[in-house]
Amino acid sequence: MSRALKTTIVILAVLVVFGLITLPSLRRAIQRISGSSRPEEQARREVMQIPISTPTDVKVTAQMYWLSAASPASLEATPIELPLSADPVERSKQLLLALIDNAPAPERRTLPPDTTLLAFYIQPDGTAIADFSDALQQETPSGILSEQMAVDSIAQTLGANVNAIRQLKILIHGQEAETLAGHLDLSGLFPVPSAAQAATPVSQAPTTPTTTGAGQTKPAGPAPAPPTPAKKAPN
Repeated sequence: MSRALKTTIVILAVLVVFGLITLPSLRRAIQRISGSSRPEEQARREVMQIPISTPTDVKVTAQMYWLSAASPASLEATPIELPLSADPVERSKQLLLALIDNAPAPERRTLPPDTTLLAFYIQPDGTAIADFSDALQQETPSGILSEQMAVDSIAQTLGANVNAIRQLKILIHGQEAETLAGHLDLSGLFPVPSAAQAATPVSQAPTTPTTTGAGQTKPAGPAPAPPTPAKKAPN
């Protein structure tokens, strides 16, 4: 065996021994880093999700839309007592925080529990802009029904309790997203029903955004009427 080969074998053996010695420490360090990221994330969410209180708060019975206990493929209006502001923006924030945090049971949730409402405002034309954290997109179960129920629960809850909103735009971390979790198009505006319309049970049919543009689905118009047969001239 040549001297160079012996030297190579010795170096490899030393590296293997060194790796075996340092591997447990490296594993523990990785576990500490991954374990600490979760509490930091949770702490950040708790700061962002501090209950909103305003001088005009009045305790009222709000209609919240979570998954139906009897039919999980639809939403069900659930009355709960909430202190709500007279200001439409603050009132909407209070409602969305309750929608995320106050579901009567885990199986009735429509939004992931880690979801954070980052910002919310209402434009003069009645368009509400709701900006959510990445958790809404990353943790909502992928599928047209679950994604539709998530958006519908937001729209129905806002429509049932806030008069100033006509349509809804959803952003993810301040950016426009193509889809919620791979299926439902988020590039358009979703209609927000009035209180009377919100009381109507939600069907499974997907909601089409009300505006169209690049990447959006345009609702199909009514089929053209068949042409009227020409009258035969008398002989």
